[in-house]
Amino acid sequence: MNLLIDIGNTHTNLALSSPRRISRTVIFPTEDWHSDGAGIRIQKLTENTPIQKVFCCSVAPSITQVANKFFAEKQLRFDLLTSSNCGIKIDYPKPKTIGSDRLANAIAAVHEFGEPVIVVDFGTAVTFDVINNKGAYAGGIIAPGLSAMTDYLHEKTELLPRIKLRKPRRVIGKSTEEAMQIGTIYGYQGMIQGLLRQICRSLKSESVPTIATGGCAKLVCKNVSEFTAIRPFLTLDGLRLASGKMN
Repeated sequence: MNLLIDIGNTHTNLALSSPRRISRTVIFPTEDWHSDGAGIRIQKLTENTPIQKVFCCSVAPSITQVANKFFAEKQLRFDLLTSSNCGIKIDYPKPKTIGSDRLANAIAAVHEFGEPVIVVDFGTAVTFDVINNKGAYAGGIIAPGLSAMTDYLHEKTELLPRIKLRKPRRVIGKSTEEAMQIGTIYGYQGMIQGLLRQICRSLKSESVPTIATGGCAKLVCKNVSEFTAIRPFLTLDGLRLASGKMN
């Protein structure tokens, strides 16, 4: 079995995988890499399971160094997904600046849905990634994440509270919290739909298969007609596919 690691700004996802599928998954706060928390989670996940290799994508270089050292001490090979080893064509001026999580998403989306295809990843930031009709990663869009927006409102105002994200029951809020939830969820839906329309125009297509992933994908994208599918483990699946092509 291989160990797959997706290190995000807020959370880290782990999974065991064979060449054909992902099995067990675990999620924990990325800050746990600075304590024994990450090691404990990894030990529990891999207990009684021999690990051949570790494949990683990361948006946190400092944490990547910690993870690399952790696995080096265990004498396990640690491979980081990059633009050089991802196995897909790239039509982008500076390929090395593309986040490895975005490359993993592109790999998985093309494998399942073909090209062109769009991936929207709802993480700390909301990213749009476009694979054109030639199967090449063509670039994308980065916008503030939902939690980043609501936290900013709370931190920069005296009267707006920190809210828990949930689907609103109506469009006209009857409390401050409900009004913020409406602005966040429905506002993001409108932003996403508008940006997707513009991407489709740029690709000269009326519609393009669009895949949602990330922690808030189900909350925002359920019943939004522009989305073809929601894939919670798209990034890990892209890592699995990429790992099969690495020597």
